[in-house]
Formats: sequence, C-alpha cells, structure tokens
Amino acid sequence: MKKIQQILTLTLPLGFIAVFAVWFLLSPEVDESRTERRLLAKRPTLSFSSVADGSFMNGFEKYMLDQFPMRDGFRTLKAVAATKVFAQKDNNGLYSVGDHLAKLDFPTKPSSVDHAAQRFRYVYENYLNKHEIKTYLSVIPDKNTFLASKNGYPDKDFNEIVSRLRKNFPEAGYIDIFGLLSADDFYFTDLHWRQEKILDVAAEISRKMGAKPIGEYEMHDAGINFYGVSYGQAALPHAAERLKYIDNAVIRGLKVYNAETASEIPVYDLNAAAGRDPYEMFLGGARSIITIKNPSAERERKIVVFRDSFGSSIAPLLAQGYSEIILVDIRYISPSALAKLIDFSQIDDALFLYSASVINNSETIK
Repeated sequence: MKKIQQILTLTLPLGFIAVFAVWFLLSPEVDESRTERRLLAKRPTLSFSSVADGSFMNGFEKYMLDQFPMRDGFRTLKAVAATKVFAQKDNNGLYSVGDHLAKLDFPTKPSSVDHAAQRFRYVYENYLNKHEIKTYLSVIPDKNTFLASKNGYPDKDFNEIVSRLRKNFPEAGYIDIFGLLSADDFYFTDLHWRQEKILDVAAEISRKMGAKPIGEYEMHDAGINFYGVSYGQAALPHAAERLKYIDNAVIRGLKVYNAETASEIPVYDLNAAAGRDPYEMFLGGARSIITIKNPSAERERKIVVFRDSFGSSIAPLLAQGYSEIILVDIRYISPSALAKLIDFSQIDDALFLYSASVINNSETIK
C-alpha cells in the first residue's frame, strides 16, 4: 500500500504536467487578449542564432506565459488570491473601491504640467491669439480624484495641477467642472466618464463659452455588456455595465469627417461598441483631427477643441451651439502642422479640454 502511495505521489503530478503540456502544444495560438486589449506573443522561430543570442528562450518564455491554457482563469485566480487572501491593496497598479476599479496615478509631476502648458501656449501664440479667438481651458478630474485619498491610496494633487496649468496659461478663461462630477459619473471598469452623466458638464461648458446648450434629448442603450480597460488589467471578477448614449434631432443630423481616413464616420458607431474597445463607439475614439458639422445650427459659429479621448463623448453634446466643431488631439499630431489643416481665421472659440491624468503624464503631447 505504501509503495502504491509513493507511485501515485510521483506519477499524479507528472501526469498533470503531461496533460497540460499536451493541451498547450495542441491548443491553437490566440492572437489577441480581449480582456487585456493587447496582442499576445507568438511562438518564436527556432534558429542557431536565436538560441546563441538568447532571444529564442526570452521569446519562448513570453509565448508560454501568453498562450498558457485557461490563462484568463488563472490570472483571475491569482488576482483574487492577492487582493482577498493576502490583502494586497492593488493588483497590476489597479485598486478596487466598491464597484469601481481605478488605476494608481501618482505623484504630481510639475514638469509634466509645465510641458502641457508650454504646448498649449504654442498653439495659442501661433494660431489663436493671431486671430483673436476666444480661448478657454477646462481640466477633467479622473476617478482617482474622488476615490484614492479617501480610501488610503496615493494620488496626484488635482488642485495643484489646475493651479499650475492656469498660472502658466493665463490667457485661457478657466471653466471649472469639478463640482459637477463624482466617482459614479465614470464607468466602473474604465477611466472614462459616462456620456449620460455629463449633460450638466456639457451645458456648463456651453454656457461659459456663450453657446447654446443641448436641448431635449433621448437616452439609448447600445445593447452590449461593457467591460472597460481596467477590467482586463486588474483581472478581478466584475459585473458588466451597459453602454448608453445621448441622441436628439441635432445629433442625428451631424456630419462627421475623420481627417485620417478622409471619410465620413457616424457619431455613434454601434459596431465599434461590440469591438475591442467599446468606448470607440463615440466618434471612433481618439483621432488626430475630426470635424463635426451641424447643418441645423442657428448661426455660423465654429470652435476648435483640443482634447483627449474624454472629448469623444462630450463633443456631440456641445454641437447644439456650433455650426462646426473641429476636434484636435495633439498627442497624435504636431501643433506645427495645424496651419495646413485648419483655417483659424474662420474659428470663433477654442477650448482646451484634457483630463488631469493626461496633463500629469503629458509626454504624449507633441
């Protein structure tokens, strides 16, 4: 009996490993992780040079980790064990507070704020001031502003970011939207705000710029279960959310043009809502230049909005007061190229609308 136990003790683990090895070898390669929103490693090419320089083993290790059977399940098991059993406060740089998942973003980086201000001033001095364009600035607080400090997590200082940015860019009139937002105005598993929750934000921005705010509207459900980018990164179990959008006659009549593809695109792309990044249903997500034309505008009035991805969902809510909105993301296009693409002599207003997270990590701004 003892000998049988010894045999089982030896053979069962080996059998388990053998089964997993066969499973691993026979399983088809997966191209992409939908939850992590990234491409997975492929089996490296075996050659004398790749073995000699060590690149084959490095590549094979990444391949094993990415293509391991039941990988998502093991990631979740590891994350739950780390946070629930071992009381680890965060996992992969993300933490959980109630229904919310949020990504740690600290400390405050004064040099990054200064860089953002310097790039904004470049745009102002080279384009906006020359044509006496009314210029506005608004900083979007992210979820951390409402969740981190209150729950014992470090965070950047939102007030310091705003104060420093305004000091270095005093020509822009500041529009304060902080008091209109709370943590529940953001998706539980994503960094972005919910369009249906920012109607008052859009109305406040419109009023401060002297433009007509959005009128009557309907709210629609995109018909998908939404899991944001934080869901895959944290690997923690979480209930799906519903992706909703705002519509009315003005929004339905908008004409939207993507300069990158030289093509017309929908305001709300419901096919994109079912894709890798559902938030891209709003104007196709962050793009270098997008032009929105409003044929039903009461008068000719044009605005250029310098923005990040948060601007994709709020832009349709600003359309009521303008005949044309030009969205520019200077993370994807150099400001020095704008003169060739935009006739600033025809612009009435300009708005710089960026999240505190982008301002605090502004190395992406060109």
